[in-house]
Amino acid sequence: MLTQAIARYPVADFASEVLAGLTKLGQKELPSKYLYDEVGSALFEVISVLPEYGLTRADARLLRYHADEIVRRIASPVLVAELGSGSAKKTRWILEALSRRQRTTYFPIDISPTALAQSEKELGQIDFVSIVGYERPYLDGLLAVAASRHADEHLLVLFLGSTIGNFDRPAGEDFLGEVRRILYPGDALLLGTDLMKPVAELLAAYDDSIGVTAAFNLNMLARINRELDANFDLLHFRHAVRYNEQERRIEMHLRSTREQTVEVRKAGFRVHLARQETIWTESSHKYFPEEVVQMAERTGFRCDAQWVDEEWPFAQSLLIAK
Repeated sequence: MLTQAIARYPVADFASEVLAGLTKLGQKELPSKYLYDEVGSALFEVISVLPEYGLTRADARLLRYHADEIVRRIASPVLVAELGSGSAKKTRWILEALSRRQRTTYFPIDISPTALAQSEKELGQIDFVSIVGYERPYLDGLLAVAASRHADEHLLVLFLGSTIGNFDRPAGEDFLGEVRRILYPGDALLLGTDLMKPVAELLAAYDDSIGVTAAFNLNMLARINRELDANFDLLHFRHAVRYNEQERRIEMHLRSTREQTVEVRKAGFRVHLARQETIWTESSHKYFPEEVVQMAERTGFRCDAQWVDEEWPFAQSLLIAK
């Protein structure tokens, strides 16, 4: 096993994105990727086992049941790159299936050093699998992996957990197009997408009864306090969840319970919040299975196979670069 963490995500980038999001006219927002610091990543691991949140279990079930078939459909030899690896628990099924066929190098790509450390701990003992971690944004990391491959090697890119749902639909398609431009014809993308289900079920999944998701969301402000020397008072914010029917997405917000002004010293600005004003922290778009196939075609892929979990509607789609 080889582990190599590369290129910390700069604090300056965090500061500039917080500044841009909190001074935006109209709806204030913060990028959802910053939910996943060490505390946020640990809280998300708890969320993934809550009874209300079936997404992670569905994602894992499909990989567990279909890993061998997925691997059989992929050209060999293959390198595996995962965008937003998190703890990489679910990835074990794919890597174990591949390790029975070939020696495999796995490249987890994540801006969270905690996530990369967890993926090494989770997967480091699989025989015939080496791990090279990239602490970079998705496309930067994928470009580095693609540049390191040999001429005869294919790429399998994993984009699991319905992370694509965090993008607005046009931005999601643009992102898939960017991934396709990095890949060669015959390379593969395994894409996880959460599917439509009753709205009450969706709302419960993002606003659990014991408040773990609320703590996860509020930790975004706590992280800004810790890393950017801000003075958000978490007691004066509440976790809020909405369903946007037109866009078919869940939105997570942080609602200010009073009028307040917050200073973010390391970013050099102050932000004023009115009572009941919200900061939008995450979107989770929901799809129909055929919508994923159409999106793949528009972005330079063909859908080679699709598997759908029946217990919690969720799809894994194997897309091959055309």
